[in-house]
Amino acid sequence: MATVNETQDEIIEEFEGLTDWMDRYAYIIDLGNTLPEYPESEKTPQNLIEGCQSRVWIDAKRGESDRIDFKADSDALIVKGIVALLMRVLNDRTPDEILNADLYFIDKIGLKEHLSPTRSNGLVAMVKQINDYARAFKMLDGK
Repeated sequence: MATVNETQDEIIEEFEGLTDWMDRYAYIIDLGNTLPEYPESEKTPQNLIEGCQSRVWIDAKRGESDRIDFKADSDALIVKGIVALLMRVLNDRTPDEILNADLYFIDKIGLKEHLSPTRSNGLVAMVKQINDYARAFKMLDGK
């Protein structure tokens, strides 16, 4: 399995081939379609991310070898693609890998500067929730 930074570098390389932002948005939307189906029964207020203009749900369970298995979805196409990017980098990682990750790919692909302020705030809220899950699982481990 690639490291967090190797995965981010892959994403940066993929986006370098897309110079037009309409192409980048189309690619982000396509990435959203790669997310596994999120059960309607789990689209609960507890899994809803506060601070997002669109509705975004993220849930986490303990996976194998102390790794966190995230499930996520959004009702907005571009946001769902952004969630897919975050999942690609942070899913199936240990709490320490998540908490120590410097998510530089967001700036390197120019995503933050091409998001509206409300979507940018939503991105920050998603990352915060993922980190909160990682901290919670780390505390359960007593580490």
